[in-house]
Amino acid sequence: MNSEIPISMGKLQNKVAAITGAADGIGRETALLFAKEGARVIVLDINDVQGNRTVEMIKENRNEGMFIKMDVTKALEVEKAVKMIVSTYGRLDILVNNTGVFMEGDVVETSESDWNRIININLTGFFLCMKYCIPEMLKNGGGSIVNVASEAGVVGIAGQVAYNVSKAGVIALTKSTAVDYALRNIRINCISPGRCLTPLVQKIIDDSENPEETMKILSEDRPLRRIGSPREIANGILFLASDDALYAIGTVLSIDGGYTVQ
Repeated sequence: MNSEIPISMGKLQNKVAAITGAADGIGRETALLFAKEGARVIVLDINDVQGNRTVEMIKENRNEGMFIKMDVTKALEVEKAVKMIVSTYGRLDILVNNTGVFMEGDVVETSESDWNRIININLTGFFLCMKYCIPEMLKNGGGSIVNVASEAGVVGIAGQVAYNVSKAGVIALTKSTAVDYALRNIRINCISPGRCLTPLVQKIIDDSENPEETMKILSEDRPLRRIGSPREIANGILFLASDDALYAIGTVLSIDGGYTVQ
């Protein structure tokens, strides 16, 4: 009788996963979680200091990672990064589109240049990453893509029109491409996070006159009466990226403390 305890394999064992916007926040938590689950993680970001720090954290846990500085709005940089990934690892299995910037302003207040900046980073950047990653996935026989949208793409939130539209576009992009590639073994899904304690939100709280009251205000608009953590969002991304979600095609998974079901 064999008394050896079997080694537990991670959900992403030996997968090659590229994650944009992985220098901090949700992207960093996703990178760390993917690496823990056995993936070889490529951190893609314009912030080389924090991006390299994410890779250091991956390696501190004896996992494998690599940083590539990349601007998602520049097609040549995206194409070059994808080629570098494939030349290094021989394949690409997973893409997490997570890059995003936020800006307030209604349709009159928003300048054309600000509108274009938000759309280019939050939506066109996703399109470009998919455009260059999908052909490599097809060479492997398939893959998985998770696009990170927002609760702002599901419902209209006052005073942030460009951001709302960019995230709604991510959801539409997800559904359209999911249909196009379902029979070619590329699963494309979307996660819609609610407000969570990213470094940006933490800074807003810390810089306020009354951090405790600010946290309460940021929490009281959702049934769960709290904001989420980046790890809670990363767990959802892992589910959609992994074989646990093989029947999920064009899914929009909301993790927002109940905000959008009210």
